[in-house]
Amino acid sequence: MDAGHLAVRFVGSASRHAGRPATRVAAGEGWAVRTYAELAADVRRLAARLIELGLEPGDRVAIFAPNLPEWTLTDLACASAGLVSVPLYDTSTAPQARHILGDAGCRMVFVGGNEELAKVSEVRAELPALERVVSFEALSVPEGATTLAAELAAAPSDTSAVDVRLEAATADDLATIIYTSGTTGDPKGVMLTHRGFTHQVNVLNDYFDITPDDVSLCFLPLSHALERAWTYEVLDNGSLNTYVPDPRTVPESMIRARPTLMVSVPRLFEKVYLAAHDKVAESKVKQRIMAWALRVGHDYHTELDQGRTPDPYLHLRFFVADKLVLRSVRDAMGGPKKVLACGGAPLRRDVEEFFFACGLVVLQGYGLTETSPLVSFPSATMHRFGTVGRVVDGGEVRLGDEDEIWYRGPNLMMGYWNKHEDTAAALVDGWLHTGDVGHLDADGYLTITDRIKDLIVTSNGKNIAPSSIEGLLASDPLFEHTLLLGDNRPYLTLLVAPSLPHLENVGRQLHLTWSHRDELLGHPEVLAELRRRVEALTTKLAGYEQIRDLRLLIEDFTLENGLLTPTLKVKRKEVERRFSQLVDDMYQKAGHPRK
Repeated sequence: MDAGHLAVRFVGSASRHAGRPATRVAAGEGWAVRTYAELAADVRRLAARLIELGLEPGDRVAIFAPNLPEWTLTDLACASAGLVSVPLYDTSTAPQARHILGDAGCRMVFVGGNEELAKVSEVRAELPALERVVSFEALSVPEGATTLAAELAAAPSDTSAVDVRLEAATADDLATIIYTSGTTGDPKGVMLTHRGFTHQVNVLNDYFDITPDDVSLCFLPLSHALERAWTYEVLDNGSLNTYVPDPRTVPESMIRARPTLMVSVPRLFEKVYLAAHDKVAESKVKQRIMAWALRVGHDYHTELDQGRTPDPYLHLRFFVADKLVLRSVRDAMGGPKKVLACGGAPLRRDVEEFFFACGLVVLQGYGLTETSPLVSFPSATMHRFGTVGRVVDGGEVRLGDEDEIWYRGPNLMMGYWNKHEDTAAALVDGWLHTGDVGHLDADGYLTITDRIKDLIVTSNGKNIAPSSIEGLLASDPLFEHTLLLGDNRPYLTLLVAPSLPHLENVGRQLHLTWSHRDELLGHPEVLAELRRRVEALTTKLAGYEQIRDLRLLIEDFTLENGLLTPTLKVKRKEVERRFSQLVDDMYQKAGHPRK
């Protein structure tokens, strides 16, 4: 059997760690736990059932559900049967589900429960290839669907057909088609191989000493390549994966599960950072204590990071700082971490340094769905603030036109499903043109500047990277989400989805009265205060990078309203389209009509 194949790899891990807990999910006050032996048995039974139902190697099976242990069970069963899994975000709408299920030609779809089933039922008549719908949960209206429990119960007693499929499996087989959520346009199906994932598992095993005693918190969508790849890493080492179906419960889940391993996107770290600073905002004394504690924590952990023993006086000061401030941040994150990774978007350096001072090293990496997903990542001993680590072993990076990052390596996609022209445009002579701008330092550490398609070119010909400016604004908790505008315009403007509690604080500080929050959004004094804050945060920027006007939005940017991607990145074009009237108003009032 080919050890570069995910299913073969899992069989080996399950054999080594049979009695250890593999998956768990909250069940009342306790946990519902599967051991590696139990998970492997269910995977094999489901794989045998899928083969019995007539699914052939290469057939596509969709998984449309939140993060649940059954998600991974189904994924591994598909791999064991030589099938291709096609994940859908559980937040997908019925039309989005129709596009992916139809484009991939899925013969089966596993759904989380009634909510996802209703969306599939709405469009099922338009999906002639779809033969079977299976729910992870019991159904209130099971019409047209069966359940995972029923399928497992119907599995044949002779599962030798699974061994036949595993013997024929190779690392270069297509493992999955992941449809990129994207910030614009219809999603494309990225074809990833088993080798792409197992290569990264090998790389990460060299970077970290992950053991069966470790616990990971699985809360980023498994439909996204980052959490999916990390789950393979967790299971390869016999660790326990704790599933969080509802991402809104992450703060309490971290405390309850006390994970030693975790991957996240910047928003979680930013929220903890802002919450910590919020707690001391009303007291100058508490602010000074926090600032002192963070300086001491930074000095202390710098000594440790560089292999030196802190002197007794620094050790004593750290003991006090830790008791007063730093320990509470670690507790909010569920305790110490062996691996605390961040990806999906750039993390501000001040947030990185805040966690470092608290004894939590955030390892910021970079990747894309098209690279399964890692391009670069730091090891525990080779991290550098402001960078996304060095290129993963076996991969190569070069900088092309406009400093675009090009990548090639064994974890590169096969191409886009049924999109030959898009594949040819993205993969040129074996190099993936990522669309991201960056640079490499003398030691090979990679820094990401921005997305090429996000760069703003003003009508005066100035090139501006919006994410770095938006990052500056995010240091003020009032700015929940921001979107910088100005492409083909004479100057920059800003849309702000404010933190409503902080907006009310501004209203109280200005001694305003209001019946509804909406009244604050267009209030001249509120807008003046926001302009003052923006000016203070951006004062060191060049003149053409200064923001000339702004507007507040009552509608927040969320997954539900389609303004955020599942990894919490702002869909720039969608926001600009939806609020085009506000945007035009800013420029027209200054005598600059719409472009």
